[in-house]
Amino acid sequence: MGLATFKGGIHPFEGKKLSENKPVQVLQPKGDLVYPMCQHIGVPAVPLVAKGDRVLAGQKIGEAGGFISANVICSVSGTVKGIEPRRVANGSIVNSIIVSNDGEYETVEGLGMQRDPQTCSKQEIRDLVKEAGIVGLGGAGFPTHVKLTPKDDSAIEYVLVNGAECEPYLSSDYRLMIEEPEKIISGLKVILQLFDKARGIIGIENNKPEAIAKITEMVRNEPRIEVCPLQTKYPQGGERSLIHAVTGRKLNSSMLPADVGCIVDNIDTVIAVHMAVCESTPLMRRIVTVTGDAIANPQNFHVRIGTSFQELAEAAGGFTTEPEKLIAGGPMMGLALFTLDIPVTKTCSALLCLARDEVAEIPPSPCIRCGKCIGVCPSNITPVLLMKAALKGDSDRFEKLNGMECMECGSCTYICPAKRPLTQAFREMRLTVMANRRKKAQGERENE
Repeated sequence: MGLATFKGGIHPFEGKKLSENKPVQVLQPKGDLVYPMCQHIGVPAVPLVAKGDRVLAGQKIGEAGGFISANVICSVSGTVKGIEPRRVANGSIVNSIIVSNDGEYETVEGLGMQRDPQTCSKQEIRDLVKEAGIVGLGGAGFPTHVKLTPKDDSAIEYVLVNGAECEPYLSSDYRLMIEEPEKIISGLKVILQLFDKARGIIGIENNKPEAIAKITEMVRNEPRIEVCPLQTKYPQGGERSLIHAVTGRKLNSSMLPADVGCIVDNIDTVIAVHMAVCESTPLMRRIVTVTGDAIANPQNFHVRIGTSFQELAEAAGGFTTEPEKLIAGGPMMGLALFTLDIPVTKTCSALLCLARDEVAEIPPSPCIRCGKCIGVCPSNITPVLLMKAALKGDSDRFEKLNGMECMECGSCTYICPAKRPLTQAFREMRLTVMANRRKKAQGERENE
């Protein structure tokens, strides 16, 4: 039987050897910590503290501002210096709580207390996940308690754990699969308590044979859990790609995974569920890969949320040469940075430091109609035609060409010999279409 995969995709330079064999190191923050109130998809959290307040590690300092929102948890003990706008990785300015770390790491009462998940009801599990502030740690940041609350629990047939980590250079999830597999299995078993008819499947790309072998052996006697080896290909870890590869089911941009009987969670998200339910520990840390050919000592760090990216770079030995490009995340879907004066948030998985900006070295040229972008598109759309609509600002045409099915994975941009900024153009057009839809919906409500 062949490896599970999907149609399309690319094989970019992996770059994982720089950090994949570096065990996770605990990095304690030196300076102030910054906690943006929006580290997730949805409504920003509401600050629960004021300037001058003393706070503890594990304390909720931001309350979810709506159903699709997430709590924000303090990761150190110290004093609130202020609440003010601060820049985050995507360039936005976000209202943030600034905490002066006292270095004592005093915790709230009960933090780390062991709990038997079998004693918890389904609602209690969901409440614990919500209270812990857990969001999708693969990068999307969708509140996990919402994902774990579909309309019909009985319709969920698969709980898929995304261990593909297909983004080049990243190795944080791989290190967790090697170092903390028991927490992955425990977290998955907790989630399976919510869905009586579901099977748990851990999908791992075959460029991680040690992780496949280790976890396969560990779940040998788990009747509801199995490991599915995946073909190494980008974007194998995309939600739609993973679902199709493992289950054969398809979903489009108007659907949720639950609509095809699936729940999908990242490796670190599942560990966060274990920590919240089994160890009474909310989401206070991220495993972050610091890598690239411009960094002295690529590493995987256990980092308290709120820590500065500047401290990450320093802990990895600093730069061997002035990097031409800094990216929060990987090269395919990460965010280019112009400063390291930003905090690690829930959705930060990596700091990639590149000596050369290869994209900037080759200016884009006209389309040569080679069709390569069509062949690699995992969403089965036509990038060359979508780009024509984007250049004309024709959002109606873009929508008719199924442009909203674009996953913004970057495969078309990567493969394009003319180096056209396809993904960037599609991202802007998708935002325009969504804005037009909201405007139309608002107008219809006002006319009712």
